[in-house]
Amino acid sequence: MECKKNRNLTYCNCTYEPCSRKGICCECIAYHRSLGELPACYFDEKAERTYDRSIENFVRLNSR
Repeated sequence: MECKKNRNLTYCNCTYEPCSRKGICCECIAYHRSLGELPACYFDEKAERTYDRSIENFVRLNSR
């Protein structure tokens, strides 16, 4: 499967600039999954900037 990195970058909301996986969704998801986290695209802009990508944080933010 061909990676559509350039297209993915148009809607990637990750603000961690040195990230080597930015725009490469399959690598991003695998990386965060290995850490028990979710990628930036699961969070709104304000929550993403905290870099708390934990599943617990996601549930807390979406349980209101």
